[in-house]
Amino acid sequence: MPWDDCLKEGGKKVATLDCVPIVVKNVIDAAFVFAGIIAVILLIYFGIRLVISSGDPKQVEGARKIMTYTIVGFLIILLSYTILKLIANVTGVECILNFGFTTCQ
Repeated sequence: MPWDDCLKEGGKKVATLDCVPIVVKNVIDAAFVFAGIIAVILLIYFGIRLVISSGDPKQVEGARKIMTYTIVGFLIILLSYTILKLIANVTGVECILNFGFTTCQ
């Protein structure tokens, strides 16, 4: 649904409740990008902590925990999106990728 479909003319274009699915989809897309950026930053932080640890087992273990949690969290985010896309492609119901389900009717 393009933006023009949800904007109503009344002298001026005003957003209506029909715009909510578009806004939510944009927020979710931005959240995926944000999660990717945070994961990259945390992996860089892991590398710095690992180098600074100078072989101290306690600090190396702390750095490894950061790396493990970062990778697991990012994989969960990617798998959730992948599973949703897979379900949409297998069932042929692409509207589950859109918030609101109004395109399925």
